Amino acid sequence: MAVVTQPTGNPNLLVRPEGHRDWSTGKFGCATDCGSCLCTWCCLPCMLCRLAERMDECCMMPFCVLGSLVAMRTKVRTMGGISGSICKDCLSVACCGPCIVCQMSREMDNMGL
Repeated sequence: MAVVTQPTGNPNLLVRPEGHRDWSTGKFGCATDCGSCLCTWCCLPCMLCRLAERMDECCMMPFCVLGSLVAMRTKVRTMGGISGSICKDCLSVACCGPCIVCQMSREMDNMGL
Protein backbone atom coordinates (compact mmCIF):
# COMPACT_ATOMS: atom_id res chain seq x y z
CA MET A 1 0.00 0.00 0.00
CA ALA A 2 1.48 3.34 -1.05
CA VAL A 3 0.93 6.61 0.79
CA VAL A 4 -0.70 8.99 -1.67
CA THR A 5 -1.13 12.06 0.56
CA GLN A 6 0.99 13.39 3.37
CA PRO A 7 -0.52 14.27 6.73
CA THR A 8 -1.54 17.90 6.98
CA GLY A 9 -0.67 20.25 9.77
CA ASN A 10 1.33 23.37 10.42
CA PRO A 11 4.88 22.67 9.14
CA ASN A 12 6.22 25.66 11.08
CA LEU A 13 5.01 24.38 14.46
CA LEU A 14 7.98 22.69 16.12
CA VAL A 15 6.40 21.67 19.41
CA ARG A 16 2.83 21.15 20.50
CA PRO A 17 1.56 24.31 22.23
CA GLU A 18 0.04 22.39 25.15
CA GLY A 19 3.22 20.49 26.03
CA HIS A 20 3.50 16.79 26.71
CA ARG A 21 4.75 16.48 30.29
CA ASP A 22 4.55 18.01 33.77
CA TRP A 23 7.23 19.93 35.65
CA SER A 24 9.84 17.53 37.03
CA THR A 25 9.49 19.10 40.50
CA GLY A 26 6.67 20.92 42.25
CA LYS A 27 6.39 24.64 42.90
CA PHE A 28 7.21 24.15 46.56
CA GLY A 29 9.92 21.51 46.12
CA CYS A 30 12.66 23.79 47.40
CA ALA A 31 13.82 21.17 49.91
CA THR A 32 15.11 19.03 47.05
CA ASP A 33 17.59 21.75 46.01
CA CYS A 34 18.86 23.74 48.96
CA GLY A 35 21.51 25.52 46.86
CA SER A 36 19.10 27.35 44.57
CA CYS A 37 16.75 27.94 47.50
CA LEU A 38 19.48 29.66 49.52
CA CYS A 39 20.69 31.64 46.51
CA THR A 40 17.15 32.83 45.79
CA TRP A 41 16.49 33.67 49.44
CA CYS A 42 19.76 35.57 49.94
CA CYS A 43 20.02 37.30 46.57
CA LEU A 44 16.99 37.07 44.29
CA PRO A 45 18.44 39.53 41.73
CA CYS A 46 21.56 37.34 41.34
CA MET A 47 19.42 34.25 40.78
CA LEU A 48 17.27 36.05 38.20
CA CYS A 49 20.40 37.17 36.30
CA ARG A 50 21.77 33.63 36.38
CA LEU A 51 18.50 32.15 35.08
CA ALA A 52 18.28 34.71 32.27
CA GLU A 53 21.83 33.90 31.16
CA ARG A 54 21.09 30.16 31.23
CA MET A 55 18.18 30.88 28.84
CA ASP A 56 20.51 32.77 26.48
CA GLU A 57 18.91 36.08 27.41
CA CYS A 58 20.55 39.29 28.57
CA CYS A 59 21.28 39.12 32.30
CA MET A 60 19.53 42.48 32.77
CA MET A 61 16.31 41.29 31.12
CA PRO A 62 14.56 40.48 34.42
CA PHE A 63 14.98 44.12 35.46
CA CYS A 64 14.28 45.84 32.13
CA VAL A 65 11.25 43.91 30.84
CA LEU A 66 7.84 44.15 32.48
CA GLY A 67 6.47 40.70 33.28
CA SER A 68 9.88 39.15 32.73
CA LEU A 69 9.37 36.35 35.27
CA VAL A 70 6.22 35.21 33.45
CA ALA A 71 8.10 35.35 30.14
CA MET A 72 10.99 33.36 31.61
CA ARG A 73 8.67 30.70 33.04
CA THR A 74 6.84 30.43 29.72
CA LYS A 75 10.16 30.06 27.89
CA VAL A 76 11.35 27.28 30.21
CA ARG A 77 7.98 25.56 29.88
CA THR A 78 8.09 25.79 26.09
CA MET A 79 11.72 24.62 25.83
CA GLY A 80 10.95 21.61 28.00
CA GLY A 81 7.62 20.70 26.41
CA ILE A 82 5.88 21.22 29.74
CA SER A 83 2.09 21.42 29.92
CA GLY A 84 0.55 24.70 30.97
CA SER A 85 -0.55 28.11 29.79
CA ILE A 86 0.54 31.71 30.09
CA CYS A 87 -2.44 32.32 32.39
CA LYS A 88 -1.24 29.56 34.75
CA ASP A 89 2.28 31.00 34.56
CA CYS A 90 0.95 34.42 35.61
CA LEU A 91 -0.98 32.94 38.53
CA SER A 92 2.04 30.90 39.67
CA VAL A 93 4.33 33.92 39.58
CA ALA A 94 1.77 36.08 41.42
CA CYS A 95 1.34 33.50 44.20
CA CYS A 96 4.97 32.78 45.00
CA GLY A 97 7.61 34.31 42.73
CA PRO A 98 10.70 33.09 44.64
CA CYS A 99 9.41 29.49 44.69
CA ILE A 100 8.81 29.71 40.94
CA VAL A 101 12.39 30.94 40.42
CA CYS A 102 13.70 27.90 42.32
CA GLN A 103 11.43 25.59 40.33
CA MET A 104 12.70 27.02 37.03
CA SER A 105 16.30 26.55 38.17
CA ARG A 106 15.64 22.91 39.11
CA GLU A 107 13.87 22.31 35.80
CA MET A 108 16.75 23.78 33.81
CA ASP A 109 19.17 21.59 35.81
CA ASN A 110 17.06 18.54 34.96
CA MET A 111 16.99 19.55 31.28
CA GLY A 112 20.77 19.91 31.25
CA LEU A 113 20.78 23.67 30.65
